[in-house]
Amino acid sequence: MVLALAFRLAALYTKRMEQTHEYRREEHRVHLIIYHIIWCPRRRRPILVGPVAQRCRELITAKCQDKGWDILALAIQPDHIHLFVRVTPSDSAAQVTKECKGITSFHLRQEFPELLKLPSLWTRSYFSSTAGNVSQQTIQRYIDAQSRSV
Repeated sequence: MVLALAFRLAALYTKRMEQTHEYRREEHRVHLIIYHIIWCPRRRRPILVGPVAQRCRELITAKCQDKGWDILALAIQPDHIHLFVRVTPSDSAAQVTKECKGITSFHLRQEFPELLKLPSLWTRSYFSSTAGNVSQQTIQRYIDAQSRSV
């Protein structure tokens, strides 16, 4: 009796997860890891405008696709970037930030010589937080509101 109940509960739980399409199921794990990451250009200069912002968006999108990360939202403001990204359990917020900052710094400084005036493109610091089912919508609305304000 108890075993049958356990199987029913497991089946209901699995069905619920599949219906919401929020959890990613892999061979030996089920996960939902979402990071909200913010970083700024050196000296908080408003350099992320026009073609620089567009190229930055392309580079971040390509890097995330290459790594298998799902971008839920990407807002590029003149003086900072918001990245709302879904990753696997083996990827840390520090790794995501390092990969995105590294690829964008390398290519943007090569393609836009005016960025070479800065000692480095990005500050060493960044903000990161995790988002679960409840706060995901709140962060999404915040990023959308930031995008509309520019």
